[in-house]
Amino acid sequence: MRPSLRAVAWVFMFFMVGLSRAGAEVVVLVHGYLGDEDSWAEAEIPRALQRAGWTAGGHVLTTPQGPRLRPFPRRPVNHSFFAVALPSEAPLVFQAGRLAEAVTELTRHFPDQEFILVGHSAGGVVARLYVVTHPDAPVGGLITIASPHLGTSKAGLGVMAGQSPLGMMAPFVGLGGLNRSQGLFADLVPARPGTLLFWLNHQDHPDLPYVSIVRREGGWKDGDLVVPEASQHLRNVPALQGRARSVMSDGGHLLTPGDGPLLARILAGL
Repeated sequence: MRPSLRAVAWVFMFFMVGLSRAGAEVVVLVHGYLGDEDSWAEAEIPRALQRAGWTAGGHVLTTPQGPRLRPFPRRPVNHSFFAVALPSEAPLVFQAGRLAEAVTELTRHFPDQEFILVGHSAGGVVARLYVVTHPDAPVGGLITIASPHLGTSKAGLGVMAGQSPLGMMAPFVGLGGLNRSQGLFADLVPARPGTLLFWLNHQDHPDLPYVSIVRREGGWKDGDLVVPEASQHLRNVPALQGRARSVMSDGGHLLTPGDGPLLARILAGL
């Protein structure tokens, strides 16, 4: 039996909607502590994304006049990616606020597209905090890399160092970042009642794909020496149990060239 003209029209419409949704994505790369918008390029991740069909959009920078895109996009391009510059020594809430401004700016240029947030280290927690506090934002997924979702004892050491005589001497020996980072360190101590991470991990999370890239313990160069493996799993976050998946990887805490192809494969599967 030949299909009716109306049936053919419906099939065509759904096909076109599927195509538009498949292309309507912008990846936002969020660097970690002491990183910047160039951290991704230093690990050759943009090169891998471009090989997978993504278009380099540039950077979202913070200026006294607000976030600005560099270079300014002449026209929206589907499957683009942007690296955001955040004040990485600032507390998580402050960084999440700057990320919100960056996403708002990107939304002006890509009004009909979803944003996939990809955060490395503390940047993954910043991105998740943004997602939780902006549940209506046009976000289509969250991917984190070596992020301390349950906290890390290294942050506790940073807090203690700042409260010791070293904290007083830090500005005089070129370690001023130790004092500037005290709020961030306090945010990233192991989650327990009364901490920001404990609060965040028990909040409702939007219904999105959540994927964590986790450094395997005992892997290359003994794995991640900054964040324990268990803390990197989004599936270990109480609010995300049964909703997140993990992808294991080798390497230390820093971004590596191997993260690029892995990230491209995960993006293709979202």
